[in-house]
Amino acid sequence: MRKPVLSRRRRKKMTRKLLPVFAPLVLLPVVTPMTHITAKPSSKQLQERISDLKIMQFNQVAYSLYQQMGLQQQGLRFDVFDKALAGFYNMRRDGVVSEKPVITIVDFSKSSVQKRLWVLDLEKKEVLFNTYVAHGRGSGEDYAEHFSNQNESYMSSIGFYVTNSTYTGKHGLSLRLDGLDEGFNTNARDRCIVMHGAEYASQEFIAQAGRLGRSLGCPAIPMEHHEEIINAVEGGTTLYIHAANDAYTSHYLDHISALSELVKENKAIASI
Repeated sequence: MRKPVLSRRRRKKMTRKLLPVFAPLVLLPVVTPMTHITAKPSSKQLQERISDLKIMQFNQVAYSLYQQMGLQQQGLRFDVFDKALAGFYNMRRDGVVSEKPVITIVDFSKSSVQKRLWVLDLEKKEVLFNTYVAHGRGSGEDYAEHFSNQNESYMSSIGFYVTNSTYTGKHGLSLRLDGLDEGFNTNARDRCIVMHGAEYASQEFIAQAGRLGRSLGCPAIPMEHHEEIINAVEGGTTLYIHAANDAYTSHYLDHISALSELVKENKAIASI
């Protein structure tokens, strides 16, 4: 998969827009209560404490943005948003996302009758969309409980994706997705896992069946909004599909690296 690499000028432009959101928190030290130390910590213990402080600092930045955007009121859990934001910055570190400050989050730990897809604009601190999204029929009925990276499993695949180009197919305007988590979603292209509109991703279908309809593994969204959503997120933005799955791991969930990328970019802009 060819990875889009951001030019230095474009990265600076985007970071200037995000600087007012994050700089005040990133530049502040994390304050922790002092405790009585009976013995000098080992180098390993010291490193663990430093790592814990960095994770805490990233979480503070994420929670501030979470509150500013009113995401709790929109039904998005903080722990899910925190993971998605960490992935966003780590994907920027690796140069696999474009300049769009947009994150799409799907939470498959929620019932299909709930609006469990969010499209967020970090620059404007706005929720662009919050709507229904279908899971694969092999993943479960109302809840998505099983996931696969295999062909013909008809299951959803979890983890981090980068959105790619659009095309017009049998579902109308559709969006190609490239999975980035080895063993979890990297067969997305071979499986033709795309974002597309579907009549079964609607309140009307819920009223008839008691749950949302199901796809062959694609994150299918309501026909009435699918073109707007696809146009907003296409072209190299972050997509994170979350699930209650203890087996899932990803190097994009490294909060320490995400904080380093955030601090580095803010310092670079501050020096210009």
